[in-house]
Amino acid sequence: MKKQDVYEFFSRLHDLDPEPKGELNYTNPYTLLVAVALSAQATDVGVNKATRDLFKVVSTPQEMLDLGEDGLKDYIKTIGLYNSKAANVIKAARILVDEYDGEVPQKREELEKLPGVGRKTANVVLNIAFGQPTIAVDTHLFRVSNRTGLAPGKTPLAVEKKLEKIIPEEFALHAHHWLILHGRYICKARKPNCPVCPVRDLCRYKQKTVIED
Repeated sequence: MKKQDVYEFFSRLHDLDPEPKGELNYTNPYTLLVAVALSAQATDVGVNKATRDLFKVVSTPQEMLDLGEDGLKDYIKTIGLYNSKAANVIKAARILVDEYDGEVPQKREELEKLPGVGRKTANVVLNIAFGQPTIAVDTHLFRVSNRTGLAPGKTPLAVEKKLEKIIPEEFALHAHHWLILHGRYICKARKPNCPVCPVRDLCRYKQKTVIED
C-alpha cells in the first residue's frame, strides 16, 4: 500500500473513533496485565464476566497471592485453560512482589519474563497502561493487515515490524486498537462487511462482499 494510502487509511479510522479503547475491563496496570493474560484463547466478554468480581477483591500482586491459586480458580473457572492460567497468574504475582515491589514493569523484555505473558500481552499492557505506541498483533489485526494489503506478513512479528515502519507517528498510539476493532466488527474472518467498510476503496482484498438484494 502506498504511503499516502496508509495515511488515508488511518486518518479515516481516526475520524470515526478518535479515542479507541480496549474492551477488557481493568482498574490499574496490574489488573490489566491479569485480564490480558486471561484473554488468551478466550473472548473479552467472557474475561470481563469472570474478572468483574475478581477485581473487587484483587487489585495488586500481593492481594492475588493472598487469594491463592485455588481461590483464583473459583473466579476464572468459566474461562478456557483456567487451570494453567491461574498457575501462571500466581507465579507472575510472586515475581512482581519479589522483584518489582509489586509494580508492573514498563519494559517489554521484563514483562515477557513473567509466566503467561507473551509479546502480544506485553504490547497491550505497554500501550494501554503506559501510553507506549506498541502494536499488539492478535488474530483480528493479523487478518486485517494481510487482507487489506496494509502490512502483509507470514507471522505476527513480521506484521508488527512492518506496521511499526509504515504507521504515521500521529496515529501510532491508537493504531492497533483501530485495526483490532476493525477486524472484530467489520473485516470479519468468514464474511467481511465490505459495504460498510470506511477503507474499502484502499483495500486490496479481491473477494470483497457486496450488498445482497
